[in-house]
Amino acid sequence: MKIYNLVTGAAGFVGFSLCLVLLKNGQNIIGIDNINSYYDVSIKKKRISILKKYPNFKFLKIDLRNFKKLKYNLRLYNIKKIFHFAAQAGVRHSINHPEEYVSNNLVATHNLLELCRKKKINRLIFASSSSVYGKPTKKKIKEIHDTNKPLQFYAATKKSCELMAHSYSSMYKIKTTVLRFFTLYGPWGRPDMALFKFTKSILENKKIEVYNYGNHQRDFTYIDDAVMAIIKASNEKLTNKVSYKIYNVGNGKSVKLKYYINLLEKKLKIKAKIKYLPMQKGDVKGILSENKKIKKLKTFQKNKVDVETGVNRFIDWYKKYHKI
Repeated sequence: MKIYNLVTGAAGFVGFSLCLVLLKNGQNIIGIDNINSYYDVSIKKKRISILKKYPNFKFLKIDLRNFKKLKYNLRLYNIKKIFHFAAQAGVRHSINHPEEYVSNNLVATHNLLELCRKKKINRLIFASSSSVYGKPTKKKIKEIHDTNKPLQFYAATKKSCELMAHSYSSMYKIKTTVLRFFTLYGPWGRPDMALFKFTKSILENKKIEVYNYGNHQRDFTYIDDAVMAIIKASNEKLTNKVSYKIYNVGNGKSVKLKYYINLLEKKLKIKAKIKYLPMQKGDVKGILSENKKIKKLKTFQKNKVDVETGVNRFIDWYKKYHKI
């Protein structure tokens, strides 16, 4: 009987990028996504069409909130690992639509945990977020730092999912790895994120909205590095004694937003028109990962892509994707 890895959110930025690498490595993948309309579905469908070219990929359009359908559609598959990357994304969206985060994050994650329990799948890799740290009190954030004061409801649901996963890991011996991602970017990125929006607006000669008057700093982490970290963490041998681990997945370098925009201008050879705005509710001025723990998995550091290279690669992809 074939062994499969299950990737939820397969039509999303991170899920798609992970699937692509795993498929190229010859692994059998079941990808699940509900293809919702939070952002343009055309890029989601394009991602899935690329994955479907691989004979070792199966796609199931399922809403994870429907446990009966989820369990029924997976009844015949021998699943070894679950990579749970499906979620309602967007820190700012959660301010006005918190109910979507209850169902898409809390309910959906509980259903995945129940699937693990009932099908006896004992390896789970869960995508969390650096937003669980709230307002940083240290220059570099370690995994042991306080996560009990999230600033946005999105972050609160991610923290809640971490806790649910911990309880299932403890009770049912589901070996679980939580990955807290720091500002991921790169080709096939989300259209609602800054790099995508800035590039689009600059090319269309439109103003870009820059919050906190451009004084933000972020730990920009290139998608290929993040995928490598995911795979290495998922291959780590956990035990019944140590069945739950948390890793920061970040570049470990603070980059000013103004410099980020400058890189875009340089690559596009267009001066950006900028509309400076005050800090948004629920936002933080800067956050930086302490990534020593993930670097102990050996290969994350040596393949790290710097922000200059990463931005250039994204723009090259963007122009090709939009036939510019």
